[in-house]
Amino acid sequence: MFSYYFNIALVYILLGFITAVFFYFILKRDIFGRFWGALIVALIGSFAGGVFGYILDDLITRLTRVNGTVNIFPPLITAFICIWVFSNLSEKQKKDD
Repeated sequence: MFSYYFNIALVYILLGFITAVFFYFILKRDIFGRFWGALIVALIGSFAGGVFGYILDDLITRLTRVNGTVNIFPPLITAFICIWVFSNLSEKQKKDD
């Protein structure tokens, strides 16, 4: 049972990390806290997406699953949304200064 939840947590952490790298290094978005801020927000978004995915599982059962257990779309989408919102707020704060 431990390995089941451990694998899910690893996938969410990996998705959050990939999202943070994408926003900070590839899109070069100005984010408060730089890479670490982006990583923390992306991890929170990834786990929140996993929770939403669990709650709305009936609606998304037809989406692709990784390893037969983890649906990667809700955590990935939520991580992107959270870091996008955080990035936009960081830019607005920087403009106000």
